[in-house]
Amino acid sequence: MTPSPVHILAFSGSLRRASANTGLLRAAAEVLPEDATMEIFDLSPIPLYNADVQAAGWPAPVQDFKSRIAAADALLIATPEYNYSIPGVLKNAIDWASRPPKESPLNGKPVALMGAGGVMGTVRSQLHLRQVLLSSGMFVLPKPELYVANAREKFGEHGTLSDDAVRDRIRELLLVLTAWVQRFR
Repeated sequence: MTPSPVHILAFSGSLRRASANTGLLRAAAEVLPEDATMEIFDLSPIPLYNADVQAAGWPAPVQDFKSRIAAADALLIATPEYNYSIPGVLKNAIDWASRPPKESPLNGKPVALMGAGGVMGTVRSQLHLRQVLLSSGMFVLPKPELYVANAREKFGEHGTLSDDAVRDRIRELLLVLTAWVQRFR
């Protein structure tokens, strides 16, 4: 019996239309393994986390995000690096999805990370993001690591990846992620 395709929910910590990190996700969609599907989720409709808002009822964009996480076999996160850390929009989305902790769809979810940035890529933000995700009960893929340094040289003006070596690294990351998910099944 052939295993069912691995469904990956992907999202970027950048809201810019021409974001290199969102460009990484689009490139990932082009090099998906045959045994995988992927959807890209836009974090921009998710409001700032507020426990009073949560107590009054989950906002529709948050419910949608949480249900898509629950339906996915794995997550793929592309994060920029802002002030040596993860962007607020990404942390905010994780904060919403992690509540309540015992019912969070993040618990036990496999996740792979990648990011495009400046001279050091996104080394520091990915390290910080790993800490946040581990505390949320997620299984963070340890290797391969995908840091894209000097992103301005590797993406066009519309955030389209133009570097074949990076595209190959994305393909490798996805192959390892899908094989890892199959092991969890």
